[in-house]
Amino acid sequence: MLDIKLFREDPSLIRESETRRGHDTKAVDEVIRWDRLWRTALKKVELLKAQRNRVSADINQLKKKGKPATASIKEMRKVADDIQKQDVKIKQILEKRDVARGLVGNILDPSVPQGKTSEDNVPIKFVGKPTKFSFPIKDHIELGQMHDLFDFDTAAKVSGARFVYLKNEAVILDLAIQRYALDRLVKKGFTITFPPLMVNKDTLSGGVNLSEFEEDTYKIEKEDLYLVATTEFPLIALKKGQTLYESELPIKVAAYGTCFRREAGSHGRDTKGIIRMHQFNKIEEVVICKPEDSAKYFKELQAITESLWTDMGIPYRVVNTCTGDLGNKQAIMYDIEAWLPGQNKKKGAYREVTSCSNCKNYQAVTLNTRYITKDGKEYVHMLNNTALATSRAIPAILENFQQKDGSIKIPKVLWKYTGFKEIKHK
Repeated sequence: MLDIKLFREDPSLIRESETRRGHDTKAVDEVIRWDRLWRTALKKVELLKAQRNRVSADINQLKKKGKPATASIKEMRKVADDIQKQDVKIKQILEKRDVARGLVGNILDPSVPQGKTSEDNVPIKFVGKPTKFSFPIKDHIELGQMHDLFDFDTAAKVSGARFVYLKNEAVILDLAIQRYALDRLVKKGFTITFPPLMVNKDTLSGGVNLSEFEEDTYKIEKEDLYLVATTEFPLIALKKGQTLYESELPIKVAAYGTCFRREAGSHGRDTKGIIRMHQFNKIEEVVICKPEDSAKYFKELQAITESLWTDMGIPYRVVNTCTGDLGNKQAIMYDIEAWLPGQNKKKGAYREVTSCSNCKNYQAVTLNTRYITKDGKEYVHMLNNTALATSRAIPAILENFQQKDGSIKIPKVLWKYTGFKEIKHK
């Protein structure tokens, strides 16, 4: 959520950003209203505590003089009761203020294009040219069936729709893609982790507004735990509730792990194949840094991921995500959309494969992660990026590098991880 100081000092900036997002600004007004009530209640409890201290001193003096203190003791009890009631009221007001605060989105970067849906996202870069095939092509589902790489039918019986058994070379390819991305990130100075794949509600709410992500999240029954929809959540929580030294920044950390999404809001989209699964593997990058450095690291994260796709030889474009397609936490987000020739009835289409986000201090405020400056303490900035999601990369490889004889070439950068250079027609 946004720093409460911003609501007090520059509410017009917030209202302007919310209007650009297409949001009603009533939540901004609610935050300001509850914040004023909260500060008034705080002043009242401070006066009561001062009264308590004065009465306590009076009681001590009366006792020293051997005089009765019945009236003062009665007053003390009433003041103590009033303080307790006021503390409850303060807590309730604060909860209401922060509920409203959580509905308000991050301050949009000026470069974010105006729009309502993903159709309004603006392409800003094209890399590579879509392959032109001299033969009738297959999509990744047909190629997977041909080479015995996927078993959807058994997975549907065991788990339901949007699950798959990866088989044979697909398993090795999945692992190879992950190791390829991890090696690149290690060279770029990232610490790699295998984080917990379940997080509690407190941690989850630090990463995303629960009302936005609830549809996509699996809740563990009878536990305060959720399966991670993205390994970003346990990564950004690494310094939750901590105050860091400036010398500790930036923190560059990556995770490999399995993610779980209900995909409840994606009816009719990618219902076939492995592009949009309930369970998938991916490599995630997170940077925690000083505010003045976040724009630089946004470019760095984006460049790293682009290099992974460029070096695999897969054509792609970069799009600047529009206002209506951004979540509340992002100030700006670039997506990489890879060219998949088997999509759109084999006419080809660019499909989202990664997202790079600068969330500035939005998540840090919720997680209470700050660092010491010469003037006091300041919230850090947090950025995240999907280096590679294997359920997106595998279809891109299969469809782009299929050969006339049915075989599939493996990108050269993956050879040392796969141990094979092609998937041959069986």
